[in-house]
Amino acid sequence: MAKDRSLVRASDIGAWAFCNRAWWLANVQKAQHENPAVLSRGDEAHEAHGQAVIQAGRLQRIGLWLLIAGVGLGGLLLAVWLLAG
Repeated sequence: MAKDRSLVRASDIGAWAFCNRAWWLANVQKAQHENPAVLSRGDEAHEAHGQAVIQAGRLQRIGLWLLIAGVGLGGLLLAVWLLAG
């Protein structure tokens, strides 16, 4: 995936603030990282976290819909009980 160079990413700012020479080597000179396995593990961890956040959002929406359905059903049962009694 190509980087959108019109955006300034927080990670780029952090990397530049930590060591602007390392940022320049990686982003301008395209120098290889001395330990690419570490970068790969970081990418995998960020991907897994992103998927967990998406799943949590889905479960939250499902829970909200179940709550709405339960309140609606409870209201309907209460109305039937009051009208029958």
